[in-house]
Amino acid sequence: MAKYSKKASEKVEETMHELKEGKLKSGSGAKVTSKKQAVAIGLSEARKAGAKVPEKK
Repeated sequence: MAKYSKKASEKVEETMHELKEGKLKSGSGAKVTSKKQAVAIGLSEARKAGAKVPEKK
């Protein structure tokens, strides 16, 4: 299992809250309903913020 930084975990937690509130949107503007997609968005945002996140496969 990959080890993620605390900053990355916080980003994923934020996106999961947005998902539950129905406010999370994908890049195309569509509403996100999948938990997997929400986690992927959180990790992507963490990467952009410079957090320690393993490379995308």
